[in-house]
Amino acid sequence: MKMALFQVFVGIDVSRDWLDVHILPFRRRLRVANTPAGWRELAAGLVEHPQAGVALEASGGYERGILHHLVTAGRQAHCVDPYKVRQFARAGGRRAKNDRIDAETIARYLATFTLQPARIDPMIERLCEHVTYRRQLVEERTAVANQARLLRDPGLRRLSRQRLARLDTLIQRLEQSLAEQIAGDPRLAAKAAVLRTVKGVGPTLAATLLALLPELGTICRRKIAALVGLCPYDFDSGRFAGQRHIAGGRKHVRNALYMPTLTAMRFDPAIKPFYERCVAGRSDKKPAVIAAMRKLLTILNARMRDHLASLDLLNQNLLAAQ
Repeated sequence: MKMALFQVFVGIDVSRDWLDVHILPFRRRLRVANTPAGWRELAAGLVEHPQAGVALEASGGYERGILHHLVTAGRQAHCVDPYKVRQFARAGGRRAKNDRIDAETIARYLATFTLQPARIDPMIERLCEHVTYRRQLVEERTAVANQARLLRDPGLRRLSRQRLARLDTLIQRLEQSLAEQIAGDPRLAAKAAVLRTVKGVGPTLAATLLALLPELGTICRRKIAALVGLCPYDFDSGRFAGQRHIAGGRKHVRNALYMPTLTAMRFDPAIKPFYERCVAGRSDKKPAVIAAMRKLLTILNARMRDHLASLDLLNQNLLAAQ
């Protein structure tokens, strides 16, 4: 709980056209357009509450404009998980759902829990956009390839080959663009070099981690595993001891870790014996693979942590020399 941190809590429900706002504890509501003019109107309405905390839901990208505007204006803004907010509402017995109710629920969620403020890094955002678009193209290519296997008409098969060739070209261009973005930024290039010291980590996984997991190296191994969705959770009650299962987390990071983990299970001197110990005497190998994925993530997190610590030490030495 963190009621003492803020005196005023602002919840914003984001849609394509509108921003519905609820201000606690005054129960004040307003609606503005989800446009630059509407963002300025909202900022003007919050002038009398300079220390207010602001939270809004991730909404498929429609929240990015107002989030940028708030952070640039010096506001402490938070981007919250819609699923968690909905579960919070259900826990409070609220079943009704509309834009005004959602804005109030977000404000109450902010008033109840300690949230991490949003950080805006243009380079990471651009990298994230490219990584996401590449993943979507790869998924489209897989769908087209599967569709082509069932086609018998020569004309349709020819069109499918053309589509596949076009998609291959676009994927290659995006991979080249990702490599250029990372190489063009010394900070990202150094981080990518650290990640690629681990066997199995190639340019795609390195770019994915840099874009979709910026927390790597800044939090402990347990938190990073939970963040990615590789943390096994208990399911026990009384004398009943249920199976442990992973849940939640960043699916696309977890998916990107899978194939590199299979490579590391064969060649990495730390992960290979670890996997063999986990799988010994078991018929179901999936838990051992998940454990190996978690082990790989832990190693990457530790190496990134050491890299960031060395940078901090270097900066301190430079400051002392001045």
